[in-house]
Amino acid sequence: MRGRRGDRMTINIQEHMAINVCPGPIRPIRQISDYFPRRAPGPEGGHGGFEEAPARLAPLALGPPAALRGATTPEDGAEVDSYDSDDATALGMLEFDLLYDQASCTLHCSILRAKGLKPMDFNGLADPYVKLHLLPGACKANKLKTKTQRNTLNPVWNEDLTYSGITGDDISHKVLRISVCDEDKLSHNEFIGEIRVPLRRLKPSQKKHFNICLERQVPVRAGLGTKGRGLWGGRVSGTFSLPQLASPSSMSAALRGISCYLKELEQVEQGPGLLEERGRILLSLSYSSPRRGLLVGIIRCAHLAAMDVNGYSDPYVKTYLRPDVDKKSKHKTCVKKKTLNPEFNEEFFYEMELSVLATKTLEVTVWDYDIGKSNDFIGGVSLGPGARGEAWKHWTDCLQQPDTALERWHTLTSELPAAATGALPSA
Repeated sequence: MRGRRGDRMTINIQEHMAINVCPGPIRPIRQISDYFPRRAPGPEGGHGGFEEAPARLAPLALGPPAALRGATTPEDGAEVDSYDSDDATALGMLEFDLLYDQASCTLHCSILRAKGLKPMDFNGLADPYVKLHLLPGACKANKLKTKTQRNTLNPVWNEDLTYSGITGDDISHKVLRISVCDEDKLSHNEFIGEIRVPLRRLKPSQKKHFNICLERQVPVRAGLGTKGRGLWGGRVSGTFSLPQLASPSSMSAALRGISCYLKELEQVEQGPGLLEERGRILLSLSYSSPRRGLLVGIIRCAHLAAMDVNGYSDPYVKTYLRPDVDKKSKHKTCVKKKTLNPEFNEEFFYEMELSVLATKTLEVTVWDYDIGKSNDFIGGVSLGPGARGEAWKHWTDCLQQPDTALERWHTLTSELPAAATGALPSA
């Protein structure tokens, strides 16, 4: 179409929209299934092998370049850690030292620093602190905590936290849980990540250094005590973990039920005669030949169970030498207010011949003092010819080594001695 000179050429809208719209033949739109293998019917009509995508369509380069993936791949035969991923490293790394002193039965935990923590506040920073727990065990009784570092993702603590009364048996089966949390003054504190270290990895009197990525949650073995069956009776394999919660108070009733169910299954798996641990007590036994009697020293307690609503207890210790026909063997320490790690440093003396003492049993019980109501039983331990483990060994060594003060840590259990049951209201 040619117009006169000076005239403005007009093009209708249909011709205008058709210009350079279709530069070539129309190609089919790619489907997402074109980039993945297609399942072809098998010889029996079921699902057989895979057929490759059409050769005319190039597959999408979804993965990163080989240089960015690193040298270790599953094809190389190396073991792949499911927590060593970008999702785990995004929580940050924690650096700390652990040292077990077998002579003093103490576990020293040095919390050094953290790097690259996950931002938890609106300003893109966090107010991190570290909590320690010994598992299994009472949560509040063995909790240790560092100070809070404000507005930082790379906090430096350099704090030493110490657990007392850690025996060789604890080292063999207990796990140290190290949690990093964000402190919020106006709401509940938020969980960032955790690390769980089996204490059996430690060697006595040798400091071990750790620099580990934080994990969201350690997996729970499916079917604990249920021979491979899940919570609802179905066959399961591998591991599963409960959903991450912003804070313990935000846990729903269903998750509480699941956690309690798993705890009961774990106790059943460990054995039907399992007793709940209520703390530790450090006792000193010595038979005095000049005075012809047993000297019992109540030195201290550690990690006692909390019996009051404030998260503490008001503990005191009672001792009996059974059988007690005359009911004159009762001794009691003073009450220590609002503490789970009391120090008593008190001694009691039982005048008795060594031959008669060999037939007796020393019962040590720890109680929580309450005003206006019955005192609460925290835990107890019995030392004598009928005892087992460390309690029996301590009693036997005391009889075989007179005039020698022997100090040992003992585990307090929830089993109330039969002789003390009747004295519960007047404890």
